Amino acid sequence: MNICVSNGEAAQFELRFVWEEVEEGTPFTGEFLTKWIAFDGGAPVLLMGLGKRAELDRKRARRAAAKGVSALAEMGASSIEINVSPILSALGEGSLCAVAESALLALYRLPGWHLEEKARRETVLFIKGAEETAGTQKQLEEARRLAEQVCRARDLVNAPSNLLYPQTMAEKMVRLGQKAGLSMAVLDEKQAAELGMEAFLTVGKDAARPPRLIVARYDGDPQSSRRIALVGKGITCDTGGYCLKPAASMGGIKGDMAGAAAVFCALCALAESGARVNATAVIPAAENRIAPGSFLPGDVISSMSGKKIEIGNTDAEGRLVLADAVTYAIRREHATAVLDIATLTGAVVGMFGFTTAGLLCDDEELCGDFLQAAELSDEQYWRLPIFPEYERMIDGKLSDVSNVSADGCGTITAGLFIRRFAEGLPWIHLDIAGTAWTDPPRWEYQSKGATGAGVTTIYHFCRRWGETHRTGAE
Repeated sequence: MNICVSNGEAAQFELRFVWEEVEEGTPFTGEFLTKWIAFDGGAPVLLMGLGKRAELDRKRARRAAAKGVSALAEMGASSIEINVSPILSALGEGSLCAVAESALLALYRLPGWHLEEKARRETVLFIKGAEETAGTQKQLEEARRLAEQVCRARDLVNAPSNLLYPQTMAEKMVRLGQKAGLSMAVLDEKQAAELGMEAFLTVGKDAARPPRLIVARYDGDPQSSRRIALVGKGITCDTGGYCLKPAASMGGIKGDMAGAAAVFCALCALAESGARVNATAVIPAAENRIAPGSFLPGDVISSMSGKKIEIGNTDAEGRLVLADAVTYAIRREHATAVLDIATLTGAVVGMFGFTTAGLLCDDEELCGDFLQAAELSDEQYWRLPIFPEYERMIDGKLSDVSNVSADGCGTITAGLFIRRFAEGLPWIHLDIAGTAWTDPPRWEYQSKGATGAGVTTIYHFCRRWGETHRTGAE
């Protein structure tokens, strides 16, 4: 991806933003997200409506930039000059990163997965109307870095499950992680068994392709003993097991590793930016298939923590692999706080649809840091309550904990199941089942299919968390 401040280069097309004004005899009034092709000295210019100045916020600016760039890219533009003056005058210079990031995301196209990989069409973006300062360059570089990682997450989630499975995902992440400057490790099923990771292995051990635990470590603040664990669900194929998913749900079973993609790509962005924070991504990668030895409802299994788990539903497998991954992050990676993210429940889609993710957190400072990060990314999260009666809904009859609720509240109780393994550390849980995949796209900077949900918010959150705790008591 290529984006830079314009130095007078001749771009193939220009994108200009126009405020809403109603003038007699003027065919284009600048209503929000409307567009018009004009000519300036013979050169084509796309006019994109920003709507009323008083109504413009950063999300609307993102949407307008993405729609304009997308329209020009569909016309075959190889270079686009974007005049951001109206947006910066209304929202300030600090809005440049958001607008540039969304413009780049609008260029994303699905890979073809041909036998011989084809190069994607490259469109160069030139920014006009922003001063060429160190601050401007820093914002554009951050925009490019984040857009690249969001697109990488989209590629991972969009990949067919016969091409991206635990071993190939591990191999790809090792290659990309080392390139970004991460320390990478992969544990196979034998190593996981030696650690007692029965909850993780119960899900994937009987699939033809064995599970892998992927560990990516970034040491951006060696002087600090504090470390945030980023635990992402990595189920590369989820049939539901013996609690088989309905046929209408089968189309999305390849994308049940969007949490894994989010934490890995966010960590790569942190490493590439040189952020002052210590973070480890722990990704339990497995397939949830039906096999003669697959787990069944009613089974009681153990876990790396020693807690016994009662199986109420084999399609509630994500929380099982996350449980052992959280324990690993705490006991082996010495995490001092935990964030987990997963496409975990259909219930969250019933609550919030496809634009907002669910959030549970038991630490006010951690939650505050995260919600401020979400303001920078313009992703939408809604915090859900944690009440004692919800905790009791997952008490096991024959074990310490059940993997399904006895009385509804599926999104909340799924998160609280994972909390049982956080060993009292500050913990935050994100359920992105509704936001990780969209068809059709809900925002103009999204594409059909995977969205890359969570990448930018986790990136901003970790940077903020590192800043907060670097000056705190060790």
